[in-house]
Amino acid sequence: MKVIKDTRFSEERALYGANDLKLINCSFDGEEDGESALKEASDIEVKNCFCNLRYPFWHDDNLKISDTTMTDKCRAALWYSNDIEIKNAKMLGIKALRECHGVIIEDTVIDSPEFGWSSSDVKMENVEAASEYFMLRSADLDFDNVKLKGKYSFQYLKDAEFKNCNFDTKDCLWHAEDVVIKDSIIKCEYLAWYSNNLTFINCEIRGTQPFCYCKNLKLINCKMLDADLAFEKSEVEAEIITPMISIKNPYKGNIKVPSVDEIIMDDPKAKGNIIIMNNN
Repeated sequence: MKVIKDTRFSEERALYGANDLKLINCSFDGEEDGESALKEASDIEVKNCFCNLRYPFWHDDNLKISDTTMTDKCRAALWYSNDIEIKNAKMLGIKALRECHGVIIEDTVIDSPEFGWSSSDVKMENVEAASEYFMLRSADLDFDNVKLKGKYSFQYLKDAEFKNCNFDTKDCLWHAEDVVIKDSIIKCEYLAWYSNNLTFINCEIRGTQPFCYCKNLKLINCKMLDADLAFEKSEVEAEIITPMISIKNPYKGNIKVPSVDEIIMDDPKAKGNIIIMNNN
């Protein structure tokens, strides 16, 4: 493997098509304002580098990035690339990841609107993220200890498992399919509308009007706080361990709850059962 150290690259396509290359303490920066530095590259390692120019990693295969900062000027950093490992990095540019497959991200900070669109086989662990439209139309996600602050997250997601996560977002998991969330906190307005086959286990859920128009929804040993007008037109099997504000017109299934301030059943098609599990 060829090693390049302590070098600045500023021109257009500076390392286009490179193969079997390790970059240490290098920078992609400069007045030339070049873009696409490592386009069409393969078997690349990037360590302790500074990326301040657009589109550095497009159409790459087998890419390892560690201890590296991709600044807010590093727009659309990783697109159309496969087999990526990112560790101890900062991803601060808009649209930092798109249409990538086989991605591992660990111990990293993400501040990137429109992150992760149409990507698959993505694993994250110990990540802090801020984003709008986070992971839109993505698939095959495995997240552990991911903290997210955002809006419109995980829309049209398919096949995912989240563990020990904390999501503070609006309109999360709309149209999502086949998702399991365990031991996590979700603060969200309008959570998981139009979803199919979602399961929440030992979760804390906060926010107005959750779980409307859902199919095959399951909640096991979950807390629902500040939850009003929940489960409208949904097929649901739920075990809730905290009092709720209101439940409205569940379409089908059973909702077990210790108490609820208001039950609204004014739709004749709503046949869901609400079971008050009073310990007394």
